[in-house]
Amino acid sequence: MTNPTRQPRELTITSVSNPRLKSLLALRRRRTRQETDETLVEGYEEIGLALSSGVRPSAVYVCEQLFSPAGRAGSQDIGHQEELLARLRHDRVEVVHLSRSAFEKVSYREGPDGLLAVVHSVEHTLADLRVDGPDHLSLLSQGVEKPGNLGAMLRTADAAGVDAVVAADPVTDWGNPNVVRASKGTVFAVPAASATTAQALEWIHAHDIRLVVTTPETDLLHTDVDYTGRVAIAVGSEKHGADRTLLEAATHRVRIPMHGKANSLNVAASAAIVLYEAVRQRDSR
Repeated sequence: MTNPTRQPRELTITSVSNPRLKSLLALRRRRTRQETDETLVEGYEEIGLALSSGVRPSAVYVCEQLFSPAGRAGSQDIGHQEELLARLRHDRVEVVHLSRSAFEKVSYREGPDGLLAVVHSVEHTLADLRVDGPDHLSLLSQGVEKPGNLGAMLRTADAAGVDAVVAADPVTDWGNPNVVRASKGTVFAVPAASATTAQALEWIHAHDIRLVVTTPETDLLHTDVDYTGRVAIAVGSEKHGADRTLLEAATHRVRIPMHGKANSLNVAASAAIVLYEAVRQRDSR
């Protein structure tokens, strides 16, 4: 008779040509992520935040040789990583042990810490986003190309207490491992959806949300706008900024003052500056 509380046997993989490693590498491709509805989360902090957000991995791949030693600057104690593994085992998540060479083959980050999980992809629609109360705050990014920028904006949105993030006409997907990495796992904590620009504007209008768009084509400073109430802050793509459709739909067009020789900021930095002006005003109120 099988004991239902007994942990399943843990597999060990040492060969870098193992088929399971090939399936992990395939998840770096957007098409595979869409077909399998899965993505990768690598790292102690990222996996821990995903778990705290209610995500249950289908499998976790482990290389104890890469666990960070205690006292190493900027790393987690081995004990913390073991605690995370114990938590995963308690939830009966499959644990697969990899040799160092096998783990480094599937790792997508520099200085891996020996933890890699397979989870369901994060894909929401605008209908999944809730707009409750009079003080809803959203972040809208239009046509952002770099996963690192999208992930950084998610991390800022989480810290600022943003209620929703919308990617309009996105070039990448929320399940991109580099989005997950740059967001430090907050992609699982912040309600986020993808849509066309037209759909996003319809959603904003339907919920009576004022739209504030960043652009250098205005004299109105970002600090001279009222961000209380229902507000969506929008930023455009890295190369072209917000398009004409977004600008024409704006309640306010705002610019961030530039005193140096460069005429623009990184899109994630721009989003952070305006978001925290909104946070400042709301906290002051």
